[in-house]
Amino acid sequence: MTTDVRVLRQDEWNEWYGNLLRAFGGTDESAEERELWNGLTEFDRSLGVWDGEVCIGTAGAFSFRLTVPGGASVPAAGITMVSVAATHRRRGVLTSMMRRQLDDIRSWGEPLAVLTASEPAIYSRFGYGAATFHMGAEIDTSRVGLSVPAGTDDVRLRYAAPADVLDACEAVYARLVPGRPGMLARQPGWERVALLDPPSEREGASPLQCVVAERDGAITGYARFRTKLGWGVSGHDGTVSLLELAALDPATDAALWRFLMGIDLMTTLYVRGRPVDDGWQHMVSDIRRCRPRLRDGLYLRLVDVAAALEARTYQTPVDVVFEVEDAFCPWNTGRWRLTGDTKGASCVRTADATDLALSIRELGAAYLGGVPLASLASAGRVRELRHGALAEAASAFGSVAAPWLPHGF
Repeated sequence: MTTDVRVLRQDEWNEWYGNLLRAFGGTDESAEERELWNGLTEFDRSLGVWDGEVCIGTAGAFSFRLTVPGGASVPAAGITMVSVAATHRRRGVLTSMMRRQLDDIRSWGEPLAVLTASEPAIYSRFGYGAATFHMGAEIDTSRVGLSVPAGTDDVRLRYAAPADVLDACEAVYARLVPGRPGMLARQPGWERVALLDPPSEREGASPLQCVVAERDGAITGYARFRTKLGWGVSGHDGTVSLLELAALDPATDAALWRFLMGIDLMTTLYVRGRPVDDGWQHMVSDIRRCRPRLRDGLYLRLVDVAAALEARTYQTPVDVVFEVEDAFCPWNTGRWRLTGDTKGASCVRTADATDLALSIRELGAAYLGGVPLASLASAGRVRELRHGALAEAASAFGSVAAPWLPHGF
């Protein structure tokens, strides 16, 4: 098969995006959604694969900045809108796009590539490892109580139209970004994604609602959610679906959770996409009746091993030699000596003896501090060749806050 992989032109977007929608079920989107995603598409960073005049493959790369341990905001290519037409599966189309993308990202000088996976098994062969996880829950608010910290009663809550308080909410979000690895600094236009509210995604629930929290006249947090009234044989049986919650302090966080769990006529709070170390787990009276569940979040790949490992800091002093295997990006293959601490790091090629051997996928999984190197070693994915090196590196690679991707892309 002869195909043409090329940078997307603006006049090709409708066909390109149509191929993407068909690959993800064929459901059409509203004019508002299409307009927004067209505006966010970075055409010079997007690829189309063409069989003659027919688009049969799509892939894009958003210009993101990702928080890493230590608080630095590092350039990262956000891989997105990846699809291959069902008529052209298993012909190397995806591999050709991944090859071109990673070569491009390297030429742009971006040390990281990240994505969210519709099918996780696809991307491991291209060197991506699951670096963040998130928590969902189904909280029985009729039977679960909440113990809140001092100061919670001082927080004032009020309803607000989501669009009216968008700027204030974005300011809250921006203040949180440096404090947690995995968070994305939102580029202009991305704030609009949170306000998309097509009826097709509500499943019978209300339009998007927003409550903001205030202390001393300043907005310190917000929650975006939907409600759905229901009735059973015993009476009301409504549900609240939390879409986003951000808070600058524990009292604000507790006030928002208490509000969500106490809305009249609602008996279940559905939670999705929250950090695995979210504080609400330690405020509830019965964690079992919250039915917590874990799911993979952000997948990360080191495009430039040295630059990536130097971009973050390390919780404890570290001096180890990694033997890295990277068949898809061979420029990363070899031995790298990492030395670092809480102030900074250096990573250079070396001929010294190997301390730890692993593939680029495991290095990506451990990079943000959420997946312990020791855990990967217990699965046989990391090999310790110098006694003590695993404990040293595992401690150094940790993170005070669990890494978390707050929204998809």
